[in-house]
Amino acid sequence: MNPRIALGQMDVVVGEVERNFAEVERLARAASADGADLLLLPELWSTGYCLERAEELASTLDSGPAARFAEIAATHRIALCGSILTRLPEGGIGNTALLIDREGRCQGRYSKIHLFGLMNEPDHLTPGRQPCRVEMQWGTLGLTICYDLRFPELFRAYALSGVDVILLVAQWPMPRLMHWQTLLRARAIENQCYVVACNRVGTSGTTTFFGHSTIIDPRGEILFEAGDAPVLHAETLDRSRVVSTREHMPVLSDRRQECYFLSEPEA
Repeated sequence: MNPRIALGQMDVVVGEVERNFAEVERLARAASADGADLLLLPELWSTGYCLERAEELASTLDSGPAARFAEIAATHRIALCGSILTRLPEGGIGNTALLIDREGRCQGRYSKIHLFGLMNEPDHLTPGRQPCRVEMQWGTLGLTICYDLRFPELFRAYALSGVDVILLVAQWPMPRLMHWQTLLRARAIENQCYVVACNRVGTSGTTTFFGHSTIIDPRGEILFEAGDAPVLHAETLDRSRVVSTREHMPVLSDRRQECYFLSEPEA
């Protein structure tokens, strides 16, 4: 089965949880009507970067915003993925991407491993400790969040584990559009998998988010790239393209891991 994945590029109203939920409900309804299997949302779509209120806004993984997120998925019969502030079982607050299936069941939880100092994340959040690989009936997915894009090791680990679609949720701001476009394409090309990335739009304080949510195939071809306005767009991904690309140019099997180290310089 080839999944149809929708990008829900939206403006996030900082701290206004009810307004953000209303928009996600609308997007889920429309994406489901369009036949999408999964709706991908931005990073911290329910609160925005309201980290100074993280203690107040964070929920456990089975209550509050997380439970409401699952209800939306079940109501509209569509899988959902996006990150929210959560209370981590091991303590602390995480920026956690949840992958909810169309029955409202949580299939994957990934807390952001690489915290972004320029947005003060280390002051308020606890970093995640491990990747999250999810088997769905229509594909094997890997979950990533925003700043993770700058760490190719994480993406390579997903590719080596058999992931064929890597999802990225983000609040990636101006002026780094060129970085966003270049790194997304590089991650798809070097790992020979689909990269599906949803970024927010709008302005929070002095920070502007440019959108440009993107779907890239395993050969680096851009199937869709949004502009800087809210948009809902879906594409059907041909999973056989992952197999054919990896067979044609077997980059992953040609790796020589035993050679990738540097000896200490001689005194």
